[in-house]
Amino acid sequence: MLMEMEDSKGGSGLRQYYLSKIEELQLTVNDKSQNLRRLQAQRNELNAKVRLLREELQLLQEQGSYVGEVVRAMDKKKVLVKVHPEGKFVVDVDKNIDINDVTPNCRVALRNDSYTLHKILPNKVDPLVSLMMVEKVPDSTYEMIGGLDKQIKEIKEVIELPVKHPELFEALGIAQPKGVLLYGPPGTGKTLLARAVAHHTDCTFIRVSGSELVQKFIGEGARMVRELFVMAREHAPSIIFMDEIDSIGSSRLEGGSGGDSEVQRTMLELLNQLDGFEATKNIKVIMATNRIDILDSALLRPGRIDRKIEFPPPNEEARLDILKIHSRKMNLTRGINLRKIAELMPGASGAEVKVRD
Repeated sequence: MLMEMEDSKGGSGLRQYYLSKIEELQLTVNDKSQNLRRLQAQRNELNAKVRLLREELQLLQEQGSYVGEVVRAMDKKKVLVKVHPEGKFVVDVDKNIDINDVTPNCRVALRNDSYTLHKILPNKVDPLVSLMMVEKVPDSTYEMIGGLDKQIKEIKEVIELPVKHPELFEALGIAQPKGVLLYGPPGTGKTLLARAVAHHTDCTFIRVSGSELVQKFIGEGARMVRELFVMAREHAPSIIFMDEIDSIGSSRLEGGSGGDSEVQRTMLELLNQLDGFEATKNIKVIMATNRIDILDSALLRPGRIDRKIEFPPPNEEARLDILKIHSRKMNLTRGINLRKIAELMPGASGAEVKVRD
């Protein structure tokens, strides 16, 4: 009996010993498995990096491509491309490129040896042009404009109505207006009305001064105009407000200096863009000037500028409306006669009335 008890105790101790060894081995196996999974993850990460480096190396070893700009598609397999400074070429389209994606004015890459179009490039926009886009929609409203009821009605017809209700023009079979020219003395509300239109149409507002497009180097101004319209198409519906348009749109003269020739190139590119972009793309152009008498007749012709809106100096009633608008939040002493004040400001512009009140 005693021998049997000792044998059972010995067997139990041996069993515990092997169980503990099994647990130790299981812990070791689990630890090794975790290490293996970690190493496999590192291997996969390194393999991915190797693939990327091989792709980059392959791209670096390839011959450089020409960069061109699509003029138009000739058929399903050929495209007319403009390459600076070589000229224009009719090139083949690679079988991997969908011809429907090759649109006019898009940038493409051409093979160095065969000039085959093999890649569509993203549009490149100069940072200076990107800064012209106003990130926040202007908070100006029509209620903040006094004495310009006729001008507000006209600009609503030309800009706001086509943007909000393009189906009306399609139903009537009428082409949408492309642009409008605001002209008049300084301080009569041209810029303020353009900001109000952008607010009410909820469009991307791109503001540029004509003097910003006058550049020192040949072709720079024209390039900025092209990129300006590229950015407008990418962020449509959009309104391009070009202030001081007389700085690039003045009448062309024979025998001008080199600087005048560069200004003329910029204006010719602007005319090309006005003729080229489709009105149905929800891109509207508002130009402003206080010297309409010096503008080139080519810029003013119908089809480019569809409406010319005059901003005369405010009369007495208009000055009274401006005074009422800007005195809404003022604590006025009882008995102040705003009409009498308006009568005492003959010839004052809207900006002068605002400052004086």
